[in-house]
Amino acid sequence: MRSDVTHFRCEIEDGIARIALNRPERKNPLTFESYAELRDWFRDLVYADDVHAVVILPNGGNFSSGGDVHEIIGPLTDMTMKELLAFTRMTGDLVKAMLGCGKPIVAAVDGICAGAGAIMAMASDLRIATPEAKVAFLFNRVGLAGCDMGACAILPRIIGQGRAAELLYLGRSMSAAEGHAWGFFNSVTEADTLEGAAMEMAGRIAAGPTFANSMTKTMLAQEWSMSLEQAIEAEAQAQAICMQGKDFRRAYEAFVRKEKPVFEGD
Repeated sequence: MRSDVTHFRCEIEDGIARIALNRPERKNPLTFESYAELRDWFRDLVYADDVHAVVILPNGGNFSSGGDVHEIIGPLTDMTMKELLAFTRMTGDLVKAMLGCGKPIVAAVDGICAGAGAIMAMASDLRIATPEAKVAFLFNRVGLAGCDMGACAILPRIIGQGRAAELLYLGRSMSAAEGHAWGFFNSVTEADTLEGAAMEMAGRIAAGPTFANSMTKTMLAQEWSMSLEQAIEAEAQAQAICMQGKDFRRAYEAFVRKEKPVFEGD
């Protein structure tokens, strides 16, 4: 998997990719270029056998302030409908790429996490925050609908319809305490332990049965649109596939020997 990206930081080690937007002086806003590069990177991640988990980190005390006011918001006001639709489809494609990348994603959220930054946290599989984290889906505060990049589909599934409606209609910030109580954040930790906590969680995932984890991620996304009967059948097929894998036998043989299994992802 390539780490020679231009518009965000990326380091890959021991099966874990650590990425972060890299404009801390501006609270890490997204630009047209960083949107596109992130979309393409997550799309390529499907084929990266050397990456088993992803951690999205803050930079300079903030996660992301969302779309850059001067480099995105301003130019959008002068675009044609066709150009605007191309942009909104591109931003949505980033979320689709994150959901479809096959690798569990841990978002480590500190400070400002707004707009598209909040969407990236939302589209991650697991989220850890600092007490200073503030998450805002502030699209209506710039005159837009709250239904951006899948927010109306994904956010209610995480925190519930009423709470999601409150955040999307009001555009207000959700505190770390609220986010933890509502199920948006899996845990809250201090800033100096945030990266370590996220890496520890990602490390546990990467040490697990990585093919099976990829199947879990796929099912979590695909079953949204299935009936219960379809979901049960899809899971039966997914589990039968995993039972053909060598990790399943490794786990059984380790159990018999009363040892901890060592998974290899095949």
